[in-house]
Amino acid sequence: MDHRRQKVSGTPSAQLAATGSSSGQSREKISGTTPAPSVQFAVAGSSAGQPQSARWPMYNHPPDDPDDTDQQHDSDARNTTYPAELYTLDEFLAEEDLLDSFAEEIAVELKGTLEALQARALSRSGPRIYVNRPCEEAHQQLLRDYFCDNPLYSAKKFRRRFRMRRPLFLRIVNALGEWSPYFTTRTDALNREGLSPLQKCMAAIRQLAYGTPADSLDEYLKIGETTAVDCLKNFVQGVIDTYAAEYLRSPNTEDTERLLCIGEGRGFPGMLGSLDCMHWRWEKCPIAWKGQFTRGDKGWPSLILEAVASRDLRIWHAYFGIAGSNNDINVLNQSPLFIKQLKGQAPRVNFFVNDKEYQHGYYLVDGIYLEWAAFVKTISMPQTEKHKLFAAHQEGARKDVERAFGVLQGRFSILRHPARLYDRGDIQKVMIACIILHNMVVEDEEEAAANILDLNKEAGTSIVLPSVFTHGDMPVFAQVLQRDARIRDRGTHRALKTDLVEHIWKKFGSK
Repeated sequence: MDHRRQKVSGTPSAQLAATGSSSGQSREKISGTTPAPSVQFAVAGSSAGQPQSARWPMYNHPPDDPDDTDQQHDSDARNTTYPAELYTLDEFLAEEDLLDSFAEEIAVELKGTLEALQARALSRSGPRIYVNRPCEEAHQQLLRDYFCDNPLYSAKKFRRRFRMRRPLFLRIVNALGEWSPYFTTRTDALNREGLSPLQKCMAAIRQLAYGTPADSLDEYLKIGETTAVDCLKNFVQGVIDTYAAEYLRSPNTEDTERLLCIGEGRGFPGMLGSLDCMHWRWEKCPIAWKGQFTRGDKGWPSLILEAVASRDLRIWHAYFGIAGSNNDINVLNQSPLFIKQLKGQAPRVNFFVNDKEYQHGYYLVDGIYLEWAAFVKTISMPQTEKHKLFAAHQEGARKDVERAFGVLQGRFSILRHPARLYDRGDIQKVMIACIILHNMVVEDEEEAAANILDLNKEAGTSIVLPSVFTHGDMPVFAQVLQRDARIRDRGTHRALKTDLVEHIWKKFGSK
């Protein structure tokens, strides 16, 4: 301590003046690096303009008696800590040099990291390169191959490669041209004609039908990867906006009568279709979401589709986008399957089974679903001949929805491969658009004609009544609760199942 005081001698003011005789930057660094002293310091010659508490730091006011000044200075000398007691000037300057060297090293390291990130970003994107693609020639080649009076490829090959007949495809192209200017022939900044609607729609159909990467379309259609992805997104959005109201609707009165007629011939009066779920693997699922979208028995993230299908493979209900970690019951709890029935907007169904009347249609489901009046499940371990016959017919009819899933994935292979889109909304649009196109193909090709009904059989016992919906703001809540209770009635489920066992035995037991 004494050795340090000898280096900066004099009164406290002189010591501070000597310490502060270095550059202004050094004085600023002293105030920032030394510990805060127990009292304030008064620098010589700087008392002007300062409050009295700063000029006399040990007192709240100046001394009244000048004779007490010596005693006060002695007390200050004993209680005041001087910077020179903590650092010598050489030690302080050495420490500042060390800190400056550390700061320079950090700055150099940060600069190198930023330069590396910038170089990596440039190497990824790079400058935009213009590719002079002969779009007009590709359009003419497409016309010669498929759309002229005497095309190179036959109608059968068109059906196989486009998943639909030529008139239906042209109908979709024309409808999308009216829906958005995107599906029209436009000119670019060089007054050159761009891609034709046929090229854009074919690019989207090829991605849906074959599940091919967007980059693979460039060789034939002369469409870049980014443009091909844009064609797909606009195509599915246009299909949904144009055709969802017609081809993704709930069964109306006429449709319900037809479904009941098909179910009557198969031994299930009152059947409206088969209900089940399907998983679509999501390859580009974000890491933070994988736990939510992955189920233990699957092992990979997926999105769930809930659907109702009839024997002609038409899908009457589709609800897609639930995380793959849910089971079928969780999906049903979020599904709008029974919304119209709860509101009274769905057609009412009355039918007789084993000479008993029922007033609610039902769906065939597997064993995971609950025992509701709206569901008919199989008998898991049948013991009697009646139960075995019922289980065989129920499981056979329930496979309509499984077959519909298989045909849907066969027509549009993009659903069979893992989804490569990042956005969850885009994946939902692709699924819904594929279902709409599937229903359009079913209607266009009249696949239901294979299900020929025997008109010589006796008339069915199912009756379709108009809905009881009354126009207004909201349905009466008490009526909604009553309808919900009828849908979930377990007693009706068991009675209906018992009557169906007897009905199927009477109808098919002799065979």
